[in-house]
Amino acid sequence: MLLTEDQLLLREGQKIVEALGKTLAPLVEVVLHDLTRPDHAITAIANNLSGRAIGEPASNIGLARILDPAFPEVLQNYPSQFADGRPAKSTSIGLKNSQGHFVAAICLNMDTSQLAAVSNSLTQLIQTEHSPLDHAGTPARTRIDAIQSALEHFAASRNTTPRGMTVAQRREAISALAANGLLLQRNAVADIAQMLGVARSTVYTYLPPEGDPP
Repeated sequence: MLLTEDQLLLREGQKIVEALGKTLAPLVEVVLHDLTRPDHAITAIANNLSGRAIGEPASNIGLARILDPAFPEVLQNYPSQFADGRPAKSTSIGLKNSQGHFVAAICLNMDTSQLAAVSNSLTQLIQTEHSPLDHAGTPARTRIDAIQSALEHFAASRNTTPRGMTVAQRREAISALAANGLLLQRNAVADIAQMLGVARSTVYTYLPPEGDPP
């Protein structure tokens, strides 16, 4: 028995749902909707995070596609939530037949609640505390951290990294370090050279001219 075009689209859609589900497990739910049967649209679910079941009706987006062939074929990365209130990021892809009618939709729903918790934990883990620098006897690690933090902040404000800065940007950064008294630290030039990936002698060429703040 030959399959119709719509049946072929749904068959291929099931393969995609199964493959994406295995690839994106366990944080992304992948659902196949049969838009030719809106009352029993859900035909496949991988990584069921929403608690829905096969045979449940089409979503509002699915119904909109059925009513309007001009509805966007792809809606990506829009905020949504599961029935229990968990936040999600969703993408919906409509599949049309050769007549331009929506036959199916593949929807991806990412549970962002767990990722948000991980992100918050990582932020707390890498967070550091600022303390006044004791120029007379600052421990080496504190000195290096202060210089590195200043260089990274300067570079990031210019959409680059310390090693990716231009010569002009490096001169400007060294002037800023001098203005903040960071060049007074013991071995500061050696630390800066290592962070910039240049020789110590090169750092001296970035120093402010004589008469400027050290």
